[in-house]
Amino acid sequence: MTKNTTEKPPVSLLGLGAMGTALARAWLTAAHPLTVWNRTAARAEALGAEGAKVAGTAAGAVATSGLVVLCLLDDESVGATLDGVDLTGKDLVDLTTTTPAQARARAAWAERRGARYLDGGIMAVPPMIGVPEAGGYVFYSGSRELFERHREVLAVPVGTKYVGEDAGFAALHDVALLSAMYGMFAGAAHAFALIRREEIDPVAFAPLLADWLGAMAQGVHGTAARLKSGDYGKDVVSNLAMQVAGTPTFLATAEGQGVSPELIRPYFELMRRRLEAGGGEEDLTGVVDLLLR
Repeated sequence: MTKNTTEKPPVSLLGLGAMGTALARAWLTAAHPLTVWNRTAARAEALGAEGAKVAGTAAGAVATSGLVVLCLLDDESVGATLDGVDLTGKDLVDLTTTTPAQARARAAWAERRGARYLDGGIMAVPPMIGVPEAGGYVFYSGSRELFERHREVLAVPVGTKYVGEDAGFAALHDVALLSAMYGMFAGAAHAFALIRREEIDPVAFAPLLADWLGAMAQGVHGTAARLKSGDYGKDVVSNLAMQVAGTPTFLATAEGQGVSPELIRPYFELMRRRLEAGGGEEDLTGVVDLLLR
């Protein structure tokens, strides 16, 4: 090892799927001493050839470094992998996709095992790892002191965003943003379905759709401000009454194009319910409250 390598904090990484492998290569490129482990040992061979130390067991990987990063299939895999492993004094950073409740429970579990815990929600795909200009990042929540201690190491593969002491907040931010993404994809799917049988080139249509979605996405700032103030009628441009009045046109167009309305009808129903509750002069913000149980 070079002097530069030995000066950098070591990392142990458990889990070498596509994301785990991308993380591993980023740390290796930055000359961090890296120990890796994967349940399917063959996946570690290439990283071993690239300079990583390959541990034969999860316990062996954990013992090698003070900082232990987990990038496994699910929360159950985390429990199974670390069952019986000595975690005393270790700093666990869990990048496994979980629910907020699972993250909070895992933080308490780690504390009982003598470890410190930080949860992470990855907002990136593997090709974005190690590419700063790609714009990916990881949400982190839990101990701020622990986050600050390892901030530089964690920022090597991808950017970092700390979102609070509550260990569940990283997972909550992750799922909230991804839920919005799937809602956007649902709208885009409906739009493409409407033109699917026409002589309209979807490739030519795509920039129009992307630009429109980008422009409309700015509306989230107004929604956030209204939710915070509680005034859903402030600075409304297109009120709910007007928008509900227009929904039959969208449904009739879908019918005429032979397209199922199943992706948009539920949202229209929420709009109608909010209107009937007296929200006609509001914008669409009140729909948020209808989703709360």
